[in-house]
Amino acid sequence: MNRLRRGFVRATSEMGESLRIALSALVGARLRSFLTTLGIVIGVMTVIAIVAIIQGLNASFEAQIANIGAHTIYVSKFAWFAQGRGEWWEMRNRKDLGREELETVEREATFAAAIAPQVMSRGTVTRAEQEVSSVQLVGTNARYLDTSGGSVSWGRFLSDTDVDLSRASVVLGFGVAERLFPGFPPEAIVGKRVVVEGHPFTVVGTMARRGQMLGMDMDTNVFMPYSSFLRDLGSKRSINIAVAAEPENLSALEDQLVGILRKVRRVPPDKKDDFALNRQEQFLRVYNQLTGALYGVAVGVGLITLVVGGIGIMNIMLVSVTERTREIGVRRALGARRRTILLQFLIESSLVAALGGAIGTALGLGIGQIIALVSPLAAAVTPSAVALGLGFSAGVGLLFGSWPAWRAARLDPVEALRYE
Repeated sequence: MNRLRRGFVRATSEMGESLRIALSALVGARLRSFLTTLGIVIGVMTVIAIVAIIQGLNASFEAQIANIGAHTIYVSKFAWFAQGRGEWWEMRNRKDLGREELETVEREATFAAAIAPQVMSRGTVTRAEQEVSSVQLVGTNARYLDTSGGSVSWGRFLSDTDVDLSRASVVLGFGVAERLFPGFPPEAIVGKRVVVEGHPFTVVGTMARRGQMLGMDMDTNVFMPYSSFLRDLGSKRSINIAVAAEPENLSALEDQLVGILRKVRRVPPDKKDDFALNRQEQFLRVYNQLTGALYGVAVGVGLITLVVGGIGIMNIMLVSVTERTREIGVRRALGARRRTILLQFLIESSLVAALGGAIGTALGLGIGQIIALVSPLAAAVTPSAVALGLGFSAGVGLLFGSWPAWRAARLDPVEALRYE
């Protein structure tokens, strides 16, 4: 036990002494130390800035995707992502989805938590002298908010009675309400009359601001009962069906929907589906494919810069060993062991790299925040990315400082003392 205690005390003492000598050497050659760290600073700064921007974009993209329903399957005639022009034409020639499919899904989809039809077109909405064009007109039911997100800021959303009676009721998106009723308080808008594509409707509610999603303005929407939509704006349209479920039931719901739709659309067993089931994961998958290669190339450039910085550390440490050969000889003659010399130079090279990593991390985070302030790009970084930057830079110091440290430790004390 005493032997172990003595060994521990000696190792701790050697570590402390090596750290003191390393710090003294770095402070004594401040300019050289700064120039040595410059390559590490640039490499870590590049990696952290890129990681911050990409992680910010990921968070922003995921938040936007949540606007279309986090746990919702969209049954449609078209898949969101067609594989070539031929597949698009094949989907275009499919039979439209109609009320029969909607009613069958409502009746038989036992895993569904909410079901909302969606019929869409672009149109113009007017009130007196005010006009808003290119508005997304959405025919749906009372379950829309449960499947596709959003909330009402004033009044109410559509009700089952609105749908059953085909009432002329509308809920205005935030942007449409703001432009049709400039200066009006929200409560004053409810009950007013607007004209949608030449048909009068009564405003029953206004939506809260939703912002942008994938470049689309989510606030220029007008919602009406889908029965009223089909009556006034044209019945020959394919109905999309949004079906929400609990997260644990989503896969079972997808399988169930395939069976229900193949049956109601009379698809033969040897034929492929003539409909598409779309989920938000498809957006995430395509997004990750688009950004993955860019992320790899950008991080690779940063890592190459780190390697170049590491080579600079090795070069400077070799020079340092040469300059301090006599000092090493004196220490060896006074009883310093080879591992003590080795540890000293390893600590010195790691400190140089870690210092560069800390400065580079701070600069990388700063650059990410500046880019977020002056551009639409978001920036965020996790603690793990910061730890990775610092740890990797210290690892570069250890790796590229090992050869100079080994050379210092292998110097012959007699020859070192003779060195001028």
